[in-house]
Parts: sequence; structure tokens; C-alpha cells
Amino acid sequence: MELGLFTEPQVGGSYQRLRDLARWSEAQGLEAFARSDHYLNGSESANATDALTSIAGLARDTDRIELVVLVSPLTFRHPGVLAKTAATIDEMSDGRFTLGVGTGWMEDEHEAFGIELYSAREGFSRLFETLSYLRAAFSGSEGFSGRHYNLAAGTDVLPRPANIPIVIGGSGMKKTPTMAGRFADEYNMFATDAATLERRLEVMRQAAVEADRDPDAIKISIAGPAIIAGTEEEYRDLLAERGAKRDLSADEYEAFLGERNIPRGTLETAGEAIESYAALGVSRFYLQEFKALDEIETDRLGPLFRALRG
Repeated sequence: MELGLFTEPQVGGSYQRLRDLARWSEAQGLEAFARSDHYLNGSESANATDALTSIAGLARDTDRIELVVLVSPLTFRHPGVLAKTAATIDEMSDGRFTLGVGTGWMEDEHEAFGIELYSAREGFSRLFETLSYLRAAFSGSEGFSGRHYNLAAGTDVLPRPANIPIVIGGSGMKKTPTMAGRFADEYNMFATDAATLERRLEVMRQAAVEADRDPDAIKISIAGPAIIAGTEEEYRDLLAERGAKRDLSADEYEAFLGERNIPRGTLETAGEAIESYAALGVSRFYLQEFKALDEIETDRLGPLFRALRG
């Protein structure tokens, strides 16, 4: 199982702290370092760095680790701008950049910055065209013509990357996995129960076959938290604390975690959920830290990642 650290810089944090966490992840032997792409933390402002600009910096400030954006709203950038930016980062990183693309969903940030947020129907229509446009731009094909976007035939988009993996992620049961099957190199979703995961993967695989793609070549990844403590007593205390925020008892919260295969328990049992995901075809787990970057404690994460590695 590949492992990655997934940060949420819109909660707050400087580029320097982001760089330090990426370098720490690289030193730990993690396969990937990921960040979200938001301008606000809900309705609150924080020191939220731009995703693609900061990943370009990380491309020069790290050496080996894969750099992933999970995921960039198509509302933020025209696909032509996105293609050129991604190709530049690919060159700067020696091929270590993975581009996640989504429709966008956070109303507060769009309203605050005056960026149009499309309806669900138009958003998916634009996502289809954005992905088609990117494939055309990256492959040097004969352009793309759509209702929303156009790339003129004969336009050679340079630098042309050898390969920029595209991530499509989301919680939908039909449209998102269909898009993933048709376009994605990696299909990402938040931690979920086995039945939901299997239904999504069935839709994704069918879409891949219909697009004449190999469904087994599409990486399946999960993002989510890990509720891990050093001892059983500390674990029970953590369950009670986290469960209370959802009006759940410790046992109810543990059952909630178990249904979604969220890594949980002590360091000795942390890898069991990872094994469950692997059995379902998942090959990468992003440990999500939804907190300000300065609050991410690497002293805690080090043993946790080693436990997940098994």
C-alpha cells in the first residue's frame, strides 16, 4: 500500500511550513505529499496559499516524492491555463506532479472571490470538457472543440509533458466514477464502506471498458483520517472525545469508523483497515490532516505511518 500525507492549507499555514511537511514526508519514505486547493476555510479567511503555485515551489524544494493536488476546482482556472501550469510544474518537478481536477463545490469561497460556481449539471459538463481539453493538450492531438472550451487544431501546447497523471475524486455514485473510468489515472474518494466502494468501482470499471481503457491500470486511492493512540486506554479516550462531537458514544463512534475502514485502534492494530482496503483493490491511502499546518505534529505521525506500513 502506497502512503501519502494529505494537508489542508486553507485552514492556515505558510509555504515554509508546507515545504517542511513535504520534506518530512519525503524523508519518511512516503510515496506522495498532497494538498487541497481552496481559498477559504469554509467562510473563514486564513493564510491559505495557492495550490498550484505552492506545488511549483515544492517541485524545486523536494527531490523524490510525488506531489499531488486533491483536487483543483475547474472554476479557478481555464483549462488552457491549467494545462500550461501543470506542464510547467511537471517540468520543474522532473515528472513528479499529479493533477487532481474537480467541479468545485465550496459556495463561500466562490462568493467571496466573485468566482462563478456552476450548477451540478453544468459543472459536470464543464468537467467532461476540461478533461478532454487536458488530454488533447497533453497528447498533442488535433485540438478540442466543445460547448464551453476550445483548443484550436494545430496548436502545439509546449512544454509537452511525458505523462501527467490525472486524479478524479468525489463522493458521487455515477457521474464521478464514470468520469474516472473515462479519463483518470487515479480515482480518489474519501473513506467509505465496502459496499459503496465496490459499487463505485463497478461503475468506474464499466466506463473504462466502454472508453477502451484498461480499468486495472487506474489507481484506486482513499483519503481519510486515522484515529490511532499509543495505548488502548488512550484510544478509548480518543473515541469518546471524537464521538462526542457527533453525539455518539465511544462504541458507536468506533462502529462508525469500522464501517468505513478508517484506520483506528492502537499502533499495533492500525494496519488492519489498510489491509481491508487493499483487499478491495485500493493501492494508496492518503492520511488527511484537517488542521492548520503548524498544528500537524510529525512526532505523532511518524509512528503512525510506520504502523500503517506494517
